[in-house]
Amino acid sequence: MRLHREGTKIILFTFMLMVVLWLLITRYVDVPLIRYVFLTGMIIILLWVTFFFRIPKRKINYGNHILSSADGKVVAIEEVKEEEYFNEPRLMISVFMSPWNVHVNWYPFEGEIKYSKYHPGRYFIAHHPKSSELNECTSVVLEKKPGQDVLIRQVAGIMARRIICYAKPGDKVKQGEEMGMIRFGSRVDFFLPVGAKVHVKIGQTVKALTSVIAAFE
Repeated sequence: MRLHREGTKIILFTFMLMVVLWLLITRYVDVPLIRYVFLTGMIIILLWVTFFFRIPKRKINYGNHILSSADGKVVAIEEVKEEEYFNEPRLMISVFMSPWNVHVNWYPFEGEIKYSKYHPGRYFIAHHPKSSELNECTSVVLEKKPGQDVLIRQVAGIMARRIICYAKPGDKVKQGEEMGMIRFGSRVDFFLPVGAKVHVKIGQTVKALTSVIAAFE
């Protein structure tokens, strides 16, 4: 396991803030119990922030299928009208990422980036039905070949305040390469062709790079 480069500054800032707070506490708080309570709380926060930016070492489940781009739980499988890019009915599979999940996102299959756009927005809880439409998000369309394409939408949640996405139109990417990450609680929506064969069910826990969520017809 290693730490994501996007977390370096945040982890360092958190550590420095904890040091300053501890110096203030030791100077102005005389009760040992209160000091230790604060110290324990600060250590837990620092460990959690560090833990959040972890990148696990996993063997990529290569194949002619669509892998999950995110760790989390499948919270929606439904046919919807996708209006940003395809403007047609699409099969949406949504994976909710809790603050405890790995928040790095990877490409679900090999192909070419046809579209990538960031959308500022609100911060509804990621379980909210409207979060995919109204929250801060980044949409990426990845095409394997004509007729086999997926819009992957990184959606910010109530705790998330920044989406990082490295996708650029024209890029050729491989299955399992890093796409980006979302900070602190969020979801990833996949808009697949209606004829895609679904391999997951609502409530199922999936892991990025290993879990197959669907396959093209």
